[in-house]
Amino acid sequence: MSFDVNKLNILYETPLEYMPSISKELGIEFYLKRDDLTPLGAGGNKLRKLEYLVQDAIDQGATMLITVGGGQTNHGRQTAAMAAKYGMKCAILAVDEYPGELTANMLLDRLFGCELYLKKPDGRPGSVQMNELIADVTAKYEAEGEKVYFIPMGGSNVLGALGYYDCAVELDRQAKEMGLEGARVIDTVGSTGTYTGLYLGLKDIKSSLHLTGIAIMPFSEKSLAQLENHLNEVKDHFGMDVEVDRADFDIELGYVRGGYNLPSEEVRKAVGLMASKEGILMDPCYTGKAFAGIIDMVREGKIKQGEKVIFIHTGGMPGLYTPAHRVEFEKELMDGVHIL
Repeated sequence: MSFDVNKLNILYETPLEYMPSISKELGIEFYLKRDDLTPLGAGGNKLRKLEYLVQDAIDQGATMLITVGGGQTNHGRQTAAMAAKYGMKCAILAVDEYPGELTANMLLDRLFGCELYLKKPDGRPGSVQMNELIADVTAKYEAEGEKVYFIPMGGSNVLGALGYYDCAVELDRQAKEMGLEGARVIDTVGSTGTYTGLYLGLKDIKSSLHLTGIAIMPFSEKSLAQLENHLNEVKDHFGMDVEVDRADFDIELGYVRGGYNLPSEEVRKAVGLMASKEGILMDPCYTGKAFAGIIDMVREGKIKQGEKVIFIHTGGMPGLYTPAHRVEFEKELMDGVHIL
């Protein structure tokens, strides 16, 4: 299905690759959809959404992109890279502590020429502080003559959802070519924009692929209601012939590991397993945590031996260099460092 919406078309098809060593290790057929290999800003899934969002900004004559997230937001990094490529200014806003050093995504943001605004949490709801920050920073740049285009957290809005609708179509074709009909597709669930696009795309084209999400932060009944509303909003806006049914939602909630982006030994082991067996890096906030969930699901029998599993690798590798995670990795890996 095509939609009457413009996009930038800067992305090429990302590979769907078989992981032989991980497959042997886990006793399943394990594949990665390599959306970590998208072409700008160190890669990642948000570029699929930004193809639509930045085109919309350009169509509206915007001169500046403003977006929000955590201090180490992957989405912010990729937004900054897109702004640089298309000659726009960019600012990332976060209600977050400064980590004590300009590192990981924050370093890359500044290399792309992006301004960072970190507002220290003051005990009020984060949404209240964030809305104040958005209003203040937007007013500042508009007073300087910029035409600001706001992109929500993760690019997760109606327009951004089309990015992973496109991916669903692409992945379904690749899976058919590789004989993977009926495989389970596993997606990391954070701001839900990627899950939304995949869910609607796979259903709309009547794919045989089954979608499972793994939440990487607390996901409540309120979150499920918001997801349901968002799915209906997107499908109604674009006239998709899809029935949104909560009974179809398959989102694992038990692998949050204490909360969003918290260091976890199990996640570090999962990151190390993928790196040492396949030479591929995952991040400790999103992909590494979801992969740790996959390992647990295999051990618990939720994923059956011999099952075909396609994991959407959404990128995020710079997160390995955030202080909280890097220090813990160093403690565990220094035994192989020989200082002579």
